[in-house]
Amino acid sequence: MRTHTFQFDRRRFLIGGLAASGWALLHPRVGFAAGPIAETAYGKIQGYDDGPIKVFKGVPYGASTEGANRWLPAKAPQAWTGVRDASVQGAMCPQRFGAPMLEETALLQTGPSSEDCLNLNVYTPAVGPNSGRRPVMVWFHGGGFAGGSGGAMSYDGRNLCQKHDVVLVTVTHRLNIFGFLYLPELYGSQYADSGNVGILDCVAALQWVHANIGNFGGDAGNVTIFGQSGGGAKVSAMMGMPAAKGLFHRAIVQSASFLRGTPKERAAEGAKRVVEALGVTSLKDLQAVSADKLVQAMGTARLATAPVVDGRALAANPFDPVASPLSADVPLMIGFTRNEANFTPNPIIDPIDDARLQELVKGVFPNIAQSDLDRVIGTVRAQNPGQPNHIVYQLIASQNTGAVITQEADRKAEQKAAPAYVYYFTHTVAARGGKLGAPHTAEIPYAFDSLAHAEALVGRVTAKEQALADKLSLTWTTFARTGNPNNKLIPAWTAHNTQQRPTMVLDDEPKLVNDPLRESRVVIAELRGKYLQTT
Repeated sequence: MRTHTFQFDRRRFLIGGLAASGWALLHPRVGFAAGPIAETAYGKIQGYDDGPIKVFKGVPYGASTEGANRWLPAKAPQAWTGVRDASVQGAMCPQRFGAPMLEETALLQTGPSSEDCLNLNVYTPAVGPNSGRRPVMVWFHGGGFAGGSGGAMSYDGRNLCQKHDVVLVTVTHRLNIFGFLYLPELYGSQYADSGNVGILDCVAALQWVHANIGNFGGDAGNVTIFGQSGGGAKVSAMMGMPAAKGLFHRAIVQSASFLRGTPKERAAEGAKRVVEALGVTSLKDLQAVSADKLVQAMGTARLATAPVVDGRALAANPFDPVASPLSADVPLMIGFTRNEANFTPNPIIDPIDDARLQELVKGVFPNIAQSDLDRVIGTVRAQNPGQPNHIVYQLIASQNTGAVITQEADRKAEQKAAPAYVYYFTHTVAARGGKLGAPHTAEIPYAFDSLAHAEALVGRVTAKEQALADKLSLTWTTFARTGNPNNKLIPAWTAHNTQQRPTMVLDDEPKLVNDPLRESRVVIAELRGKYLQTT
């Protein structure tokens, strides 16, 4: 089995927190003779102790997806005898590193990649068949549907599990061309699910949780799925998937939405471009192409990868024109950060003139009329008096993302079945002297209470920073435990409705505000409908 190791330069390596505690997260002690042992349906595994928390890494929930298994739904892993080592992070799906992201991102990771990537990590206070029935939180990583893994350092679950008595599972699965290449029109009905195997892997991980989590102190009847960015989109997608129904009971969507999937016709065109770029003439030839060449072809063919509305795995759009009835009984918590747009190597964090501001906003809304351009800039200026141009741009671009997230919350609330709770994370992080504000990914280490693994983003772990982590981690785990986020550390949080739109503003002192971005929300929603074709 070939693996591909991607190297980061030393500066990024250290910035990501791999020095000191971060390195232990990805490469725990090799000597695990006294580590905890747990039983799974496929055999015994041995992890390691992280203080009072038991950690199991690289646990297979599916077989290798290489060769003839490419673009087919996950198959069960082969059972093993004896005790399998589960002390080291598993491989991630092959992917294109170099996607724009801040060096301070909470998502930095390293390690091998392989098509044998269907693995998960478990953090738990206890193991064994009589070890309790704790709420289970299953995390789906960010990186769109194209990159990332369940092993990024901010996903460390020790504090979450130790302080709040929950079980955490983080999932790695197929991505990009390996997970979302729609092939039935080229190679027949055997590949009817090929455009969705990446998201079906997520369902397979939930099936593993359902069958095995009782041996890790978890309650299979109380499972929360949650994720940020692409992970939040995965959560939203699964809310519209028949195969996922009943496998989770609450959902948290962070800085993402997924109103609608890729139409079959567009997905089929993308697959055709890939095959043409590779120059293959048969399915056998396609299966024999190396992982490296597939990744390269994805870029050459301009393949946009996301779940496909195929009438099968994803029977319909999850939130368009209405929220899927499949998850009507599932409470939802959803929100975004104040400075979502700050997630590029060179974010707009320094002063710009009026001409540059207009140019940047035109990039958000292509072909925007001058009157609408002036209106949206003027609205955001009035809502944020005294703010310089670069902040005005950040807010417009970020609220463009927030508009779709609010739309998902609206459609969930309109079902009048299970509640939706909306948050707005506004806490300024320390990175770049605070110039990033509250960027994309900023809330992750607070929700996980994993600040020590994200100091490049959040700065030194002060009592003030820890207090916010205490608030967010309790809020997230309370929602996982009960379906309602209200707890002693935050003000009373009212469920979302489309009249008042109550929103929990999450900062050092959280507060509930009705529709805090109303003026700009209305204008930006109108411009989205006028100038943007998709959500």
